[in-house]
Amino acid sequence: MAFRQALQLAACGLAGGSAAVLFSAVAVGKPRTGGDSEPRAAEAPAWAGGARPCRGVWDPNWDRREPLSLVNLRKRNVESGEEEQASRLDHYRAKATRHIFLIRHSQYHMDGCLEKDRTLTPLGREQAELTGLRLASLGLKFSKIIHSSMTRAVETTDIISKHLPGVSRVSTDLLREGAPIEPDPPVSHWKPEAVQYYEDGARIEAAFRNYIHRADAKQEEDSYEIFICHANVIRYIVCSGCQRPWQQSPRPARRGFCFLHSLFLPEHLLRAAPLPWVC
Repeated sequence: MAFRQALQLAACGLAGGSAAVLFSAVAVGKPRTGGDSEPRAAEAPAWAGGARPCRGVWDPNWDRREPLSLVNLRKRNVESGEEEQASRLDHYRAKATRHIFLIRHSQYHMDGCLEKDRTLTPLGREQAELTGLRLASLGLKFSKIIHSSMTRAVETTDIISKHLPGVSRVSTDLLREGAPIEPDPPVSHWKPEAVQYYEDGARIEAAFRNYIHRADAKQEEDSYEIFICHANVIRYIVCSGCQRPWQQSPRPARRGFCFLHSLFLPEHLLRAAPLPWVC
């Protein structure tokens, strides 16, 4: 699906006060440099292990699936030379597009003492219902729904799933809400303890590495997957996928919205196109 066609598809929007941001991936011949300057360089946390490049330098091997990184160039056949190298690179090159829909859970009761008590509000249930209807109307062959194990995400998934019969569901703790990294600039009314950043950051980074990557080279057809999770998790995934500084991702969640992002990953360069709020 071409980027322009995908943009037109998503621009139709989701009912019930949802928002969409569209991403497309295209292949490039060399790393890209440049970009707006930042007030200060983003420092990678200890658990990251230098997994992100310097600001302004695109890492084509961001998911460790870049064909050049998977081929042992020292074993190049002397007779066939460049032709065999090209053939081997093509063997590892992604041919299909992964369409990943990132959906935040619907509005929920925030006054619950325990996590299990923070269930969806009547408005939240309506938001999920309308989101499910909109997803079903797209006519796409969704392969699975991967969702956070938190109550509000499970309930949102329950409602959306009714409109997508036959689509398998997978629950995971990796997508639970958390504080991936301290925001910059600081947020005065949202200050988790340092240990929470340390624990949640490693977990959410693990979710990104497990689920967000280009299609496997053996995948022949485009795939469509739905992820239902939380605001900070989605922001972290989007910033990491676009190789933006981590500190720009975590912000306090907006209450009362169930919003959508679409992420397309056939190769390695992501291009973002924000869409307006729709009703």
